[in-house]
This record gives sequence, C-alpha cells and structure tokens, in this order.
Amino acid sequence: MRNLFWIAGLSLVAQLANAESQAVPYQYGDHLDIAKVVSLDVPAGGCEVVEATMTYLDSKGETHSVSYLRQGTD
Repeated sequence: MRNLFWIAGLSLVAQLANAESQAVPYQYGDHLDIAKVVSLDVPAGGCEVVEATMTYLDSKGETHSVSYLRQGTD
C-alpha cells in the first residue's frame, strides 16, 4: 500500500513539472515580474514573425516561461 501512495505522488509531481514547463502566451498589458532572464529561445525565421519563448525568474525565485511573437533573428 505504501508503494502505491509513493507511485501516485511521483506521478502527480511529474504532471505538475510538465505543466509548468509549458510557456504561457503573452497578452498585451500582462504584468511580468521579471527579476532575471534565464533563457531566450528564438527560432530562425528570416524576417518573418516567429513565436519566441522566454524563461525567467520572478522576484520570489520561481521560474516562469512566456511565449510571444517577434521578428525572426535574421
């Protein structure tokens, strides 16, 4: 029985970690509490508009990801 609870708890933690790793789409006017940018992922797209992802730490030290539209890197 103890193993069943352990497996269920591990499964729940894995689902929460997966849900947090998905980027939330940015909406104009959203307030972002950015203390430190961890990474920027900008796909190559020439001069076209691409969906970039920014991962950052807020003032409490929690990690967040937000996706937004921007011009490609070229």
